[in-house]
Amino acid sequence: MAERKLRKVFVGVVESNKMDKTIVVRVDRLVKHKIYKKFIKRSTKLTAHDPENACNIGDKVKVMSTKPISKRKRWRLVEVVERAR
Repeated sequence: MAERKLRKVFVGVVESNKMDKTIVVRVDRLVKHKIYKKFIKRSTKLTAHDPENACNIGDKVKVMSTKPISKRKRWRLVEVVERAR
């Protein structure tokens, strides 16, 4: 039987939890500028599935890629790494 490919896992901060069973997670990364060789902070917003509505704004969470759940949801919540204060 064929092995399953490894899934992408990112850690980010919850930006929004206004939707039912859905959170918006901001994932930051550092990118090196081609000419100036300086690191620039870039961010991506991912829409993730949160079945228990467990997350609040500001929580640090781990998300994993999955099959499409809806039109824009391709990620699911794995765990809440750190709660917001």
